[in-house]
Amino acid sequence: MTDHPELLNLRNFSGRVEWIGTTSTKSGPLAARDKIELVANCGIVGEHHFRENSQSHRQVTLIQKEHLSVIAELLEVETVDPADLRRNIVVSGINLAALDGREFRIGSAVLKGTGDCPPCNRMEKNLGQGGYEAMVGHGGLTCLVVEGGEIACGDAVTSS
Repeated sequence: MTDHPELLNLRNFSGRVEWIGTTSTKSGPLAARDKIELVANCGIVGEHHFRENSQSHRQVTLIQKEHLSVIAELLEVETVDPADLRRNIVVSGINLAALDGREFRIGSAVLKGTGDCPPCNRMEKNLGQGGYEAMVGHGGLTCLVVEGGEIACGDAVTSS
């Protein structure tokens, strides 16, 4: 959360869904999807984190497209594959950190930011030596599903 919540939401920001990925198993590879269905308090249908009436703060994970180039630069590679980062949705044009603790809309679903999404030790395997360190501070946002709906590539991400 921010130290000055009164300075948030002073103007409407919007972003865009650039990539979507899911996996049905905990350690399986993420497959790119055109769209996904979300269920309130459960997560993404078919995703390994999906649970009926889940109390998990990590029902959906997001990462900023703008951070992908930072991660790649820190690793001294040209690009990173979003599937290797193990986040469900890549968005552009909106500061995810400012959405922590707030509700926002993507497509027809409403999510609530629940905190940073720190990297796991799999980043060393997926990205190579230094992958974990490159992701620190750039891991994105964990979210709850407040209202179910559908999210598709190209959908708007709106802060209010």
